[in-house]
Amino acid sequence: MILVDGITLLCNDLQVDPQDIVMLVVSWHMKAATMCEFSKQEFITGLQSLGIDSLEKFRERISFMRSELKDEQKFREIYNYAFGWAKEKGQKSLALDTAIGMWQLLFAEKQWPLVDHWCQFLQARHNKAISRDTWSQLLEFARIVVPALSNYDPEGAWPYLIDEFVDYLTECGIIQKDNVSDDWSYKL
Repeated sequence: MILVDGITLLCNDLQVDPQDIVMLVVSWHMKAATMCEFSKQEFITGLQSLGIDSLEKFRERISFMRSELKDEQKFREIYNYAFGWAKEKGQKSLALDTAIGMWQLLFAEKQWPLVDHWCQFLQARHNKAISRDTWSQLLEFARIVVPALSNYDPEGAWPYLIDEFVDYLTECGIIQKDNVSDDWSYKL
């Protein structure tokens, strides 16, 4: 089993910060079940699937793995994988502080302008663990609904937490809704 200390040494050898998002992509390729852990089988199988048989080849593959985040389908797979990977063993939900850290990491890559507001909203109003449904639906919300919310449908099938987030944005004056025409505008 390779644990935190071993992964830190690996990152040093790869010249990658352990908190770099590429380490999530590495874990995804290795099908690691848990954050900060690789079983011997996960590690060996993952390296073989990537065609890596030396530290030099591993370093060379880092840029390829980083580029995979730009592919929308792979990003979605990595995003959905991150939920199970980051949650505590035996838990169904993801701890709020862990979820916020993961969203900040993932959406820094995808550049969703509302991520900081989302995290502030959760800390101010939710302060509970995040369900898999909310985790999955947030990516769809970020992908489909424009930051000004002009195409947001309050009758849509979003989890209640996302609907409450939209209400929070209007209450805080971040998003303004014109009650006459139902037009939305976004203040940066």
